[in-house]
Amino acid sequence: VQLQASGGGLVQAGGSLRISCVISGRTLTTDAVGWFRQAPDKEREFVGVVSWPGGTTWLADSVKGRFTISRDSAKNTVYLQMNSLKPEDTAVYYCADDKTALHRGEERNPRSYEYWGQGTQVTVSS
Repeated sequence: VQLQASGGGLVQAGGSLRISCVISGRTLTTDAVGWFRQAPDKEREFVGVVSWPGGTTWLADSVKGRFTISRDSAKNTVYLQMNSLKPEDTAVYYCADDKTALHRGEERNPRSYEYWGQGTQVTVSS
């Protein structure tokens, strides 16, 4: 399984950005695609997750009401729509894929994911 994240960039506070994650080589047993972010000198943190193929989403409290996750199964693509961005949202955003993270109840733990994309930088200026 390979993941390719894209769409990051520089945006002003209050702005919006949509980043994408294309998944290739997927197996039918994948159950979750998660979004994580990592700011300099901070640990990687959970942003949200979408179940696959069901499409149910869960978001971290810090982004709830501002971010949404969606997926296009036909394109094997997951999107993270980010609105009302804040400077504290600045980070490298990663998508990750796993066969059992959701089933095990570990979907918010980055160590539970087997496959990772390369990350895309999101910078929010004040």
